[in-house]
Amino acid sequence: MDETILRGIKQRYEIVGNCEGLNRALDVALQVAKTDLSVLITGENGVGKEIFPRVIHDYSLRKGKRYFAVNCGSIPEGTIDSELFGHEKGAFTGAVEAREGYFGASNGGTLFLDEVGELPLPTQARLLRVLETGEYIRVGSSEIRKTDVRIVAATNQDVPKAVQEGRFREDLYYRLNTIPITIPPLRERGEDIVLLFRKFALMMKEKYKMPPIQLTEAAKQRLMTYSWPGNVRQLKNITENMSVTSESREITPEILETYLPTENKSTQLVTVKSKESAHSFENERDILYQILFDLRRDVTELKRLVHEQKQYHNNEEPSSFSNYTPVLDNLRKEGEDEYVEDVDDVVPIDDIERQTILKALEHHQGKRKEAARELGISERTLSRKIKDYGLH
Repeated sequence: MDETILRGIKQRYEIVGNCEGLNRALDVALQVAKTDLSVLITGENGVGKEIFPRVIHDYSLRKGKRYFAVNCGSIPEGTIDSELFGHEKGAFTGAVEAREGYFGASNGGTLFLDEVGELPLPTQARLLRVLETGEYIRVGSSEIRKTDVRIVAATNQDVPKAVQEGRFREDLYYRLNTIPITIPPLRERGEDIVLLFRKFALMMKEKYKMPPIQLTEAAKQRLMTYSWPGNVRQLKNITENMSVTSESREITPEILETYLPTENKSTQLVTVKSKESAHSFENERDILYQILFDLRRDVTELKRLVHEQKQYHNNEEPSSFSNYTPVLDNLRKEGEDEYVEDVDDVVPIDDIERQTILKALEHHQGKRKEAARELGISERTLSRKIKDYGLH
């Protein structure tokens, strides 16, 4: 890409940085903007994925049309289809009037679907139809509608893994991923980290009329070696915090360390933090809760398989799980069938699940998205369980 054009884009959208990965992502965004191909933007939370759909729209032939950004992870599963595709009056309780939906409202323009990996499978099927044919049906209607929408999607999930686990449709993945754009994490952007720090510090200076904080050379090196799990968003928060609370305007490595959270490179779902000269039985209990939380899902599935196999052996309608017969027969021989049937009586799993959810919510200060990620379930599933257990 021409350097002049690249600088112009960065100035327009206040993008700071010169790393190769960032420049490559902007180059691809500008090239694909001239087409109507679907784009899938991937990257960790906080890297700034939301900027690129705007760039694509503003440099496309649709720039004079409407642009909508929808966070798919923030819409409850029960209303997501209505929000995206619209509904007819009386289609469900509370539908007092017809709703156009985002696909109708953005006709001719661009629709940015953020956190597309959070979409439930039925909605994924409807999205695939729109992408392939431009057709959709409102909730509560049988009328086929047409729309001409450019789709740009983004996710922080490992979509190929989600496909393997059956959480994301493979055909939709390939349809969305026509043009992939990967945003590099902050820890891979080298000196861009220092440039961003300077930008945020100057923003605080201008906003609150205070002397800007500055980094020593040693502090710059420490800043670039930190892992930045929260990426640009985390760097901005820490810079703002230091600008307000640090007595010294010159930030040394020692001062910086007091603001940087302890790095944790473990991939465990439950992090065990040691306490001074004390054995943490509470953390061991947290781990046990997490294990039993996962076990419940496995047991529920196994109970369903056992029930369907009993129906099959009683000459009832055979199920699609009949290929599990050898495994289930072995369980019966070992006397495990009875245990599976009565497991909820032996272990108070409801209480354990409730406690596990409470612990996760408490750990993340009530942030459901972070708690759901720790528990290994979707945010919608967590919301449903919170409602079921009366944890509002």
